[in-house]
Amino acid sequence: MLLAVSGYVVVHQLNGARGGALCTVVSGNGDGAAYRFSSEQAVHAATVAAVGTARGMPERAVTIALATALQESGLRNIDHGDRDSIGLFQQRPSQGWGTAEQIGDPVYSSAEFYEHLEQVAGYSRLPLTVAAQRVQRSGYPQAYAKHEPDATLLAAALTGRSEATLTCEDGGVRAAGSAAGVRAALVRDFGQEVLTPAGAEVSRAPDGEDGGTASAAPAPVPAPGGREVLLPVSRGPGGEPGDRQRGWELAHWAVANSAALGIEEVTYAGLRWTPGTAPGQWPVVQGGTGSGVDSTAERVRIVTGQ
Repeated sequence: MLLAVSGYVVVHQLNGARGGALCTVVSGNGDGAAYRFSSEQAVHAATVAAVGTARGMPERAVTIALATALQESGLRNIDHGDRDSIGLFQQRPSQGWGTAEQIGDPVYSSAEFYEHLEQVAGYSRLPLTVAAQRVQRSGYPQAYAKHEPDATLLAAALTGRSEATLTCEDGGVRAAGSAAGVRAALVRDFGQEVLTPAGAEVSRAPDGEDGGTASAAPAPVPAPGGREVLLPVSRGPGGEPGDRQRGWELAHWAVANSAALGIEEVTYAGLRWTPGTAPGQWPVVQGGTGSGVDSTAERVRIVTGQ
């Protein structure tokens, strides 16, 4: 029995190691729970979460989506499956989910999943297996249950509720990066609004209609050399510090995409991630406080490699 349990833990923790780089998400509750997965899976998990929050879906919806994708594809965008099933959620063109090309786009397939989930009355109060099954119509509905603990950890980190809990190591394999590539990927997953500061004053035409932004801060631009992106974090109408959860959502998204986009540093709220950062231990930036009240609390800084 002991050997069987040990074998399960090894397989579970190293699931996805074929991707080279490994990522780890730890519990923000201090209970020792953790999940290790590949950089490929991290990219797809970050997309699933970003599409959900961009649609205004709650964390529970993101958890359901991630558990479903873990069961259906192992969070891999595969081009095969049962009959004509493909993609992260194994959606079928013949069942009206879209064309094969559309379903093969993780952003599209995630949006389709959420659209169908929204039509399930009271989904957030249902057991995860029931909610997922009403969308997927799987032949093995109970299979989703085993992924709920890992999906819960991922959703807490990727929606930003759980702070500094996601890290990735590049395993010596990291794509060439650029600020332009990071910005394009952000817009792909979150929409154009991710690059625009919230709370900008809106000018009014004489008749009271919106006339455009009169004093909006400019969208973030790369620093000289094209290596840096500064992402604004939403501020409230009274000018209070930025939305900390939103900041951690963006910071964790960047870490999850680090190997794919050549990102070598992410800084937020006085804390910094690099590929050598230990799981759950983002160190304090020199001169920072880590309290969220210093100047870095209102922006996420992403730096790519040369």
